[in-house]
Amino acid sequence: MSDRPFQEEFSLNLARLIIFIYESGYKCTGGEWWRTPEMAEIYARNGKGIKDSLHLRRLAIDLNLFKDGKYLNTTEAHRPFGEYWKSLHFMNRWGGDFHNSKGEPKPDGNHYEMNPSDNADFNVGVNITR
Repeated sequence: MSDRPFQEEFSLNLARLIIFIYESGYKCTGGEWWRTPEMAEIYARNGKGIKDSLHLRRLAIDLNLFKDGKYLNTTEAHRPFGEYWKSLHFMNRWGGDFHNSKGEPKPDGNHYEMNPSDNADFNVGVNITR
């Protein structure tokens, strides 16, 4: 199955998340939505990311969050938006919940993704109702 149906669903969920962020009195800018394989390799080598990142499939984004003009770079600042993100679709994952291979917390609070890997046979149907 092509990633396109997942990308469409991801994009719609992202639009809803951004509206929710603004309605909550915050602002945001987009960080990395797509990552080249070469950049993923560099990030993995430097411990900044993983080689098979969902950014490669356009199913992940890093958002820059602002409140009253101040950049908020903590996982806690993103928490209400991460919780909202997860509520939008059962395949949505928030980086604030990430753990390392030892099971220890390794949050990446500004990371939002849709992970269809466990649901390859799921028939995505974009629903534009709010």
